[in-house]
Amino acid sequence: MYYPEEIVEEVRTRNDIVDVISGYVKLQKKGSNYFGLCPFHNEKSPSFSVSPQKQMYYCFGCGAGGNAITFVMEYESFTFPEALKFLADRAGVRLPEAEYSREEREKADRRLEILKINKVAANYFYYQLHQPQGRYGYEYFKKRGLTEETVRRFGLGYANKTSNDLYQYLKSKGYGDAILKDSGLVTMEERGAYDKFWNRVMFPIMDVNSKVVGFGGRVMGEGEPKYLNSPETLVFDKSRNLYGLNYARTSREKYMLLCEGYMDVIALQQAGFVNAVASLGTALTAQHAVLLKRYTEQVILTYDSDGAGVKAALRAIPILKEAGISTKVLNMKPYKDPDEFIKNLGAKAFSQRIEEAQNSFLYEIEVLKREYQLEDPEQKTRFYHKVAQKLLEFEEELERDNYIQAVAREYMVPYEHLRRLVNRLGSMPGAVSKSAQDRQREPVREAERKKEKDDGNRRAQRLLLTWLIERPELFARIEGILTPEDFVEPLYHQTAELVFAGHRQGKVNPAEILNYFINDEEQYREVAALFHARLEESLNNEEQKKAFSDIVYRVKKNSLEQASQKAADIGELQRIIREQAALKKLSITWE
Repeated sequence: MYYPEEIVEEVRTRNDIVDVISGYVKLQKKGSNYFGLCPFHNEKSPSFSVSPQKQMYYCFGCGAGGNAITFVMEYESFTFPEALKFLADRAGVRLPEAEYSREEREKADRRLEILKINKVAANYFYYQLHQPQGRYGYEYFKKRGLTEETVRRFGLGYANKTSNDLYQYLKSKGYGDAILKDSGLVTMEERGAYDKFWNRVMFPIMDVNSKVVGFGGRVMGEGEPKYLNSPETLVFDKSRNLYGLNYARTSREKYMLLCEGYMDVIALQQAGFVNAVASLGTALTAQHAVLLKRYTEQVILTYDSDGAGVKAALRAIPILKEAGISTKVLNMKPYKDPDEFIKNLGAKAFSQRIEEAQNSFLYEIEVLKREYQLEDPEQKTRFYHKVAQKLLEFEEELERDNYIQAVAREYMVPYEHLRRLVNRLGSMPGAVSKSAQDRQREPVREAERKKEKDDGNRRAQRLLLTWLIERPELFARIEGILTPEDFVEPLYHQTAELVFAGHRQGKVNPAEILNYFINDEEQYREVAALFHARLEESLNNEEQKKAFSDIVYRVKKNSLEQASQKAADIGELQRIIREQAALKKLSITWE
C-alpha cells in the first residue's frame, strides 16, 4: 500500500512524539529529553529516551528506536498502513484512498468482514451465557472459580444446543452463506447449514491487538472432541497465535508462563499472573516460539504434570531453545495443572514454584532417569552413558563443562569421572574424530570469521551515521574524506545520501528520513535502528575521539577494499592503491 511522502510527513509532524508515547509510557523530563520504562522489554530503571528535538525515541537497554509511526507499529503490532491511519485519525488528517488490485481489495474486504462476524458472534455467545438457556455454561464457569469480571474480560460465552442457532442469527444480520462459510463458524452441507459450535462454552481467541480472530469451545457433558477450535481462516492461524497474549504482552515480568489450555491461562491471569499464555489446541510450533521471542527472553513451562504434559514439555524445550529463549519447567505436583494448583495452594505458593522452576536441560535429565532402575549397577551405568551423550549436545566447551558440573552435583557422581566419560564418548569410533571435526568445521569457522568482519564493517557504518545525526558539527570533519559511496551496504548507502544531502542543506531530520522507506517495513525498522547505534553514551573524552577517527578509517578502508575487487581496469586499480596508501597517513581531527 503506497502513500505519498508528503502525506506521511504531514501525519508524522502533526503527531508530536512526546504526546504520542505519553499515552503509553509514563515519561519524565531530564534535560532536553524525556525518559521512562521501555515498553518493549522488561526493566526496572528507565532507559527509554524520547527526543522532542529529533522527534525520535530510543531505548539504551534493548536498542528499540524510531519515530512516532515506528512506535505505534511496534507497540500495537500494526503494519505501516495501520499505524499511519491510527495517527492520521488521531491528528485529524484525512488519508487519500489507497490503490489496490481487485484481488487485494477483495481479500482485504473478506478479512474485515470476517473480523466483524467474529465480533458479532463473540457478543452473541456472551449474551447467550447470561440467558436462561446458557445457565449450564454459566454454572460451569462459576464452578471453575471464575469471577464475573474475568468472564467479561475474556468475553466468555455459550453456544446453544440448537445446531443452527448462530447461523440463523448471523443471517438475520445480513451476512451471506459464502462469507459465513469463510468465517469458519458455519459448515455448509447439502442438507443445510450448521453451526461449527453448539452446546459448548466459548472462548474467543484474540490476536495481540484484542481483535477476535477465532474461537475455542468446550463441550458441555459428553461429546467429542472435548475442545474444538475454529478452522484456519483468512484471519486465524492457530500456529501463529497464543491465547492470552493480548494481555500477557503488557506484563512487566521478565518471563512468560506457557500453559496447555484456555482455563489455565484464565485461572493464572485471574490470580494475578497476567504473563500467562497457551498454544491453541496444538503442540508448540516454531512460529509460536518466534512470537514469544518478540516479548520475552525466558519462558517457564507450566504444562500439566501428567504423561501428556511431560511429553509436551520435552517437545517444546528444543523449539524454544532454537528460538533463543531460555526455558525452565515448573513443578506442579501434587496437582495436575495451574488451575488446580492455585485453587488448592493459592497464588503465593505458585509464585514460590516459579522461583524454584527447574532448568530445562536438568528437567530432561530427570525425565530420562525415570527410564532406569538406578539401584541396578548395569542400568545406572547405562543412564550415565545416556547423560554423557546428551551433554555432547552442547557444542561450546564452557557451556558443556558448566552442565557437567551441574549434573555431577545433582546425581552425586564425581565431576572428573563424568567429564572423562563425556570426552571419551565424543572421541569413540563411530563418532567423528576431533581432527576430523576440526577439518569439517574449518569452512564454518572461516564463514564465521568473514561474518564477524562484515558485521564489524556494518557496525562502523551504523555508528558513523548515528554520529552524523547526533553531532552535526562532525560532518565538516569527514567532508572530502568520505562520501555516500563509502557506505557500501545498499541500505546504508541510500541512508547516507539522505544524511549527507541534509547536512549540505543545513538541516538533517532523521524522523523525516525514515519516511523514504515507508514502502518496505523491514527497511523502515532497520533505518530507525541506524540512527541509534552506540559505542558510548557520549563522545567527550580522548578515547572516544580516537574511536571516531578509527571508525572513519575503517569505513574508508572497507570501501576501498570493496572497490579494488570490482576494479574494471589497471588504471582504476592503481588509483585505488594510491588512495589506500594515502589512507594510512590520514589524520582526522575532532575539533
